[in-house]
Amino acid sequence: MELAHLFEALMLVCFGFSWPLNVIKAYKARTAKGTSLAFIILIITGYVAGITAKVINHQFNYVLAVYFLNLAIVMCNIFVYIRNKSLDRKAKNKNILRMDSLKIENIEEDAMNLNYSNSLDEIINKTNDSIEKTNSVILMGGEFDKKIPVNELAKSFDFNFVIYNKSDANLCVENSTKYFKENIAQLYPEGILIHLGKDDVKSFSEDSTRFDNAYLNLLNEIKQNNKNCRIALISINNPNKDKNISAMNVHIKAIAESAKATFVNLESVKLWNPAATKAASEFAYAMGLRTRKPLKDVADILYSYAFNEFAEEDSHITLVS
Repeated sequence: MELAHLFEALMLVCFGFSWPLNVIKAYKARTAKGTSLAFIILIITGYVAGITAKVINHQFNYVLAVYFLNLAIVMCNIFVYIRNKSLDRKAKNKNILRMDSLKIENIEEDAMNLNYSNSLDEIINKTNDSIEKTNSVILMGGEFDKKIPVNELAKSFDFNFVIYNKSDANLCVENSTKYFKENIAQLYPEGILIHLGKDDVKSFSEDSTRFDNAYLNLLNEIKQNNKNCRIALISINNPNKDKNISAMNVHIKAIAESAKATFVNLESVKLWNPAATKAASEFAYAMGLRTRKPLKDVADILYSYAFNEFAEEDSHITLVS
């Protein structure tokens, strides 16, 4: 019987090992988004049922202590969830004030150029539709990336976050920091996929240090805007094995590692299985694990679509490798 108790305690330790890590991660995230309160309560209910069974059977031993320890750790998730909910409400109020200010500015601008065939309600509704949400995920790339229909793919793969395509045909590493400040910073993104460098090959070959500094300045600006922002850097395609592009990809990977960002080498996109990834996400959702997709998975989804849809049409445009 003692051996049975030992294995039961081992089972509880294995189940409970991830909860302290989950508490720390949730505390650092400072948001309740992606956390399922119902799932946490379900786990707590299970532990309470186990403790009750032990008490009824008068099994007062070290296994019962492990039950109480696991229960206490899981309960910490409740307190962190309540705290994060409070932070979310404060952030939402700040966003509302920011959006209200933006609405007023937009309405005043529309009023200056007022077409009197439109009513005031139409002007206000138009402004509401144009407001983008904060705490989103951003795709930041060049001309090729601009064609990727992120909203359609987000719906198809059940992204539980908002994603915007902020790519621009004239965007390169050299002007990326200025572009971020003017077009993306006000959204306070929680994640950003960066696919830049295709138009910087010449300047990189002339002065790689300048390229590195420009890229690092962009990442520093992103972190100053939101220190918890997830960042993924995407490599550049090199079908002709150009030495400058190969060297650039090595630099991009090193920059990603130094900035603790994700480096995405999309050569693997050719082997990617969208059906399997989608099934995995649906299983996680069914279990109540409303975690946000890793940026690597998001990149696989976006660029797998681009590779299949644009490869022939835009054969002159290189894809990520």
